[in-house]
Amino acid sequence: MAAKAKGIGLLSGGLDSALACLVVREAGAEIECLHFHTGFCVTGRNRSGRHQSLSDIACALAQRMGAPLDILDISAECLPMVLEPKHGYGKNMNPCVDCRVLMLRKARERMEAGGADFVFTGEVAGQRLKSQVKKTLALIERESGLGNRLLRPLSARLLPPTEVEWRGLVDRNRLLGLSGRGRKPQYALAERYGLTGYGQPGGGYCSLTDQTYSRRLRDAVSFPLEKPFSSEDAFMLKVGRHFRLSPTVRLIIGRNAAENDILAGCSSGRWLAAAVAYTGPQALVIGEISDPYWDLIASVVARYGDGKKEGSVDIEFARGKDRRTVAASPASQSLLDAHRI
Repeated sequence: MAAKAKGIGLLSGGLDSALACLVVREAGAEIECLHFHTGFCVTGRNRSGRHQSLSDIACALAQRMGAPLDILDISAECLPMVLEPKHGYGKNMNPCVDCRVLMLRKARERMEAGGADFVFTGEVAGQRLKSQVKKTLALIERESGLGNRLLRPLSARLLPPTEVEWRGLVDRNRLLGLSGRGRKPQYALAERYGLTGYGQPGGGYCSLTDQTYSRRLRDAVSFPLEKPFSSEDAFMLKVGRHFRLSPTVRLIIGRNAAENDILAGCSSGRWLAAAVAYTGPQALVIGEISDPYWDLIASVVARYGDGKKEGSVDIEFARGKDRRTVAASPASQSLLDAHRI
């Protein structure tokens, strides 16, 4: 009996990629899964709306499906791509085409090194207006180097047959012809397979698709930087309230105890500010403070603490052994709105 073909599948943790695994297996191939850590897709939501690590969701799905899974960290390669994408951005700062090409190149390397026959994804033709139209799907095939060894089992009947279909490595008749943005067919298919525990479809796992995050990223890279933009900087854009106070000063104010701890942990070499006599947030200063801005920073920090109704609040700035206290009136709402990123 001939050995089964083997496909390498990209498993994001979402519904479509999990269904693709099950469809390919039903079409006669063995499956192995890859999950990519980009630094921008960190958490997802399950069907109940509870947030979980996206990697944990993918691991649990692979275990339920009985499929081996490997997690690859490509965050170092993603960052320069995000800042200068060859194929531009989507609606926000999401370079979806470039990101897909990068992932598929990595999957191709795994395919070639491990003796697999093809790579497959959960992409659905027409589901995303930039990265999943037929012209772009063909571009991704070319630039990833996979060509006709890239299978999209959920939309295969609407696309030209791939090499694995010509050779009979998978049964094309068992592949699907889904298209568009609706997911009713996917829900029905998940019920048929008994598939549970997948991330909420359309959940916006990638921070780069988020309008607020994208606005902060544009701001961060549009002004002079303390140092080259890093993965830590990208993570920090998800934390707290952000204010642009000058071309060289950005302020991040924690919204809860967990964020205060994160800001304190990232304060090496930077000023950290907090009210002296009132409960309130930690505030991290990104950049060097010149004389006109001490009062402004103190005013904004005071506005978010328990002293926000007082006439004046003492704010202590600390950087290593350096200390400085500034008394300021809590900022008005109009001032906050003028500087909020």
